[in-house]
Amino acid sequence: MNIIYSKQVVKAISRMDSATKQRIKIAIEQLPDGDTKQIKGRSIATYRLRVGSWRVLYSFDDNGTICIEKVAPRGEVYKGV
Repeated sequence: MNIIYSKQVVKAISRMDSATKQRIKIAIEQLPDGDTKQIKGRSIATYRLRVGSWRVLYSFDDNGTICIEKVAPRGEVYKGV
């Protein structure tokens, strides 16, 4: 399964400490397994993955590729969505 990261996600992950980077990387590689839920109220089917206090927002494109849209702490990830 292919995974595409947005520029915003690459920048956010690069600023994290190594332990958090590793936890998020492992969780993303195991998608769609994990603590996931669909976010309601969006025109495009968007899902969230919970990794401790961090959230990963992602969606699927037409080819089944996972598009990682945003990675942020729980209180910030849903702002502007």
